[in-house]
Amino acid sequence: MKQEKTQAKRTGDIGEAAAERYLRRKGYDILARNYRIRGGETDIIAAKGEYIVFAEVKTRNTASLARPSDWVDIRKQKKLILSAADYLEKHDTQLQPRFDVIEVVYDKRTEIIVSIEHIEDAFTQTGDYAQF
Repeated sequence: MKQEKTQAKRTGDIGEAAAERYLRRKGYDILARNYRIRGGETDIIAAKGEYIVFAEVKTRNTASLARPSDWVDIRKQKKLILSAADYLEKHDTQLQPRFDVIEVVYDKRTEIIVSIEHIEDAFTQTGDYAQF
């Protein structure tokens, strides 16, 4: 079980690094990685234009039957919202908050990122929870 958890963490770390590179290439400034509070975490906090983006990165192997975003359920969305509220309370900004999901598909066998899908404005903090 511990080895399984380690592999999942490694895969997640690879996906987050790929997502960060992707966002940088798209002109985003990375403000924070793995912003943690009690009860929640945001994988990447970035800024571009008028938005401060709180991004959840989900990485899955090519063999997975589900889309990575299928794992960003209402419970996870609420944790992201709490984490974002904490960040915004501690960091003054005039930027408009936005919640994005970044799907990374990774082939563990070849160790290649197969695809990255950036879902902008995936859900809102007003209770309009996404159903991908």
